[in-house]
Amino acid sequence: MKIGIYGYGNLGRGVELAISQNADMELVGVFTRRAPEAVKTATGAPVFSATSLSDFENKIDVLILCGGSATDLPKMTPSLACEFNVIDSFDTHASIPAHFAATDKAAKEGGHIALISSGWDPGLFSIARLYASSVLPQGKGYTFWGRGISQGHSDAIRRIEGVLDARQYTVPIDEALAAVRSGSMPELTTREKHRRECYVVAEEGADLVRIEREIKEMPNYFADYDTSVTFISLDELKAKHSGMPHGGSVLHSGRTGADGEHAHTVEFALTLDSNPEFTGSVLVAYARAIWRMKERGAVGCKTVFDVAPADLSPLSPEDLRAHML
Repeated sequence: MKIGIYGYGNLGRGVELAISQNADMELVGVFTRRAPEAVKTATGAPVFSATSLSDFENKIDVLILCGGSATDLPKMTPSLACEFNVIDSFDTHASIPAHFAATDKAAKEGGHIALISSGWDPGLFSIARLYASSVLPQGKGYTFWGRGISQGHSDAIRRIEGVLDARQYTVPIDEALAAVRSGSMPELTTREKHRRECYVVAEEGADLVRIEREIKEMPNYFADYDTSVTFISLDELKAKHSGMPHGGSVLHSGRTGADGEHAHTVEFALTLDSNPEFTGSVLVAYARAIWRMKERGAVGCKTVFDVAPADLSPLSPEDLRAHML
């Protein structure tokens, strides 16, 4: 498969490294809105201007979009789905239905396939929620994230006027996690499950009160959480917050039996040393899947719920049955 990468930040680099580990893939190039000569790739992959993308319409099987969910992907994904088979990691959960509808329309008009909201959440965690709730319908599901840096939330802070750089940590509240694992199926509000810690580097002379207010009042990102904002220097950010760890758990408690006498708990957990590299690896696997689906005639927008597990693997059906089943 011939793969293109659109956008080259932490996620784009993670996708590039993941492609290098898959023998059935070739990276055609990285496409950037920056000056191509200013972008140095991790594997020496060629870099092209985003304006030249149309020249590669028949040279790329799947274009992996590595923009931010706050402002990039809502416009980028539908626009490019008209010309390419595309995949993104759109992670604003509340806006997924609208993003799906816009992308589905564009992909169908162009005769292409698109997959949105791939990664680990949404993505792998979404599948875990579906499996658990299907197997234990008389139950309750919970998702906890962190402690770790959210790329999407950090990007949303960086888009605020006067912000030079930022890192946002999502932190699960221990008491809530313990209550869920006990099997008591507690009712928890969004605020009771997580808090958000923001470390922000502001431009000199920026209005810190305004920046903090805009962060804490941002819908879909911070408004529903107890959020702390700490302003630090760029040197401190680089020294203490340069890593990209993350992770979390999907838990589902349910009961079976004539009178619900048997309790069960399903837990799917991830501990990630590099959020962008792991997310990039998920995107690459799903790029393989949607190309296989496209070769069978599929068009329009898809999600991870529409992808058969076998399409993710480079192994043949025979090898999967012999070694994975």
